[in-house]
Amino acid sequence: MSDIDLRSFVFLDSLQPQHAAFIGTVAKGFLPVRGQSSLFIEVSPGIAINRLTDIAVKATNIKPGMQIVERLYGLLEFHHDEQGEVRRAGEAILREIGKTEEDRIQPELLSSTVIRHLDDRQTQLINRTRHGNMIVAGQSLYVLEVQPAANAALAANEAEKAAHIKVLEITSFGSFGRVYLAGADRDIDVACPAAEKAIKALKGRKPAGSKS
Repeated sequence: MSDIDLRSFVFLDSLQPQHAAFIGTVAKGFLPVRGQSSLFIEVSPGIAINRLTDIAVKATNIKPGMQIVERLYGLLEFHHDEQGEVRRAGEAILREIGKTEEDRIQPELLSSTVIRHLDDRQTQLINRTRHGNMIVAGQSLYVLEVQPAANAALAANEAEKAAHIKVLEITSFGSFGRVYLAGADRDIDVACPAAEKAIKALKGRKPAGSKS
């Protein structure tokens, strides 16, 4: 299976309360709870994620939460109470496809924006499409876009660790990953650099066509 492209390999040491609850609103598999460790793996071609799920569940006792096959890529999220169990499942998948963690694509932060003191007309638009908390007029909004998409999960989790924010939406599959967070200025000002730092700290290979 060496022809599988490892796009993302994102380990979360401890799912934060809102992030775990958010996954429960969008996942169709086994739902996680706060404090569990989680791993997001994104590959191409997307259909290959079925085989990787098979490897993970037969090698360990992890619980798969999300298995998504979309037009270009496939995403698998799984979790467990023990970090070691999650890491063993990840290692089994890496062995199967002949890759290491560092063979993932180094994430690229495409956008990181704070919008202060939202008007209630804009908050209504956001609230219509979110799966998590609601934003209310006067709060500030933080939006982040990253590729590969699964890295959005790391950004959101680390932001929640750092500040008292509201998780509105996390899109961790597809061509781009997106995070929407809300809160008071003082909390958004802490969450924003925490999310950016987490993304920039991940090492990997340069994507095809990269000039850097």
